[in-house]
Amino acid sequence: LEQLAATKPYFPKSVKHVVSDGFYSKIKWVDGVTNLDLEVIGKLRCDADLQYVYTGEQKPRGRKRKYDGKVDLTDVSRMTLVSQIEPQLYLYTIEVWVVSMKRKVRLAYIRDCRNPERVGLALLFSTDINLDALEILSFYKSRFQIEFIFRDAKQFTGLSDCQARDLTKLDFHFNASLMALNLAKFDAWQSHLAAHPHKTFVFSMASYKRLAFNRHLLDRFISLLDLDLTSIKLHPNFHKLCSYGSISHQFCP
Repeated sequence: LEQLAATKPYFPKSVKHVVSDGFYSKIKWVDGVTNLDLEVIGKLRCDADLQYVYTGEQKPRGRKRKYDGKVDLTDVSRMTLVSQIEPQLYLYTIEVWVVSMKRKVRLAYIRDCRNPERVGLALLFSTDINLDALEILSFYKSRFQIEFIFRDAKQFTGLSDCQARDLTKLDFHFNASLMALNLAKFDAWQSHLAAHPHKTFVFSMASYKRLAFNRHLLDRFISLLDLDLTSIKLHPNFHKLCSYGSISHQFCP
């Protein structure tokens, strides 16, 4: 929360939502984010204590009724079907009260009926009651794309290998690591457009690094053994050797 408060002034004005995983679905985090005039999008446990919000007629006197019973996730009759994301994969929405957070949220309930013997479910939520369930799902899915960037940078471009303590040096190292990853993606994208323009682009940093290593190794063999460069690189099996051990071949030239 301290980091979020310190970096919020640098956010674009259009940023209104903070996406976090299930670990942060706690009252301290949710209250802290909303106190910064931001809204939370997150994930609840499958056994979260949820209550229906009472919308019926209130008594003229006495305390107003807030709840209308515990939410039964096996009964979707009181929920609104938003769409069928995939065959037998449904998205429902409803406004509920989360007991642990002591607040109303917009629930995006994903019900997976592809296996009739075991129905799967996922509970996404937003403190923004007016947010559409499809937007909640889209925002939450986009969180994983950021994790892929840090994963590839840590594993392949040395993001966490710097031992410097100076902030300027650390800033330079982090930017160099992420820039190397961006350049690799750009080069892979260019190769993909040239070789497979009509296929979906799939990027694998592990495959890209394997391709670069194989090419470097073959170039060393050609150089040290004084082989004919033209005849070897024009051979149809040269590209097979370059892609040996790679996972994705879609951006292989």
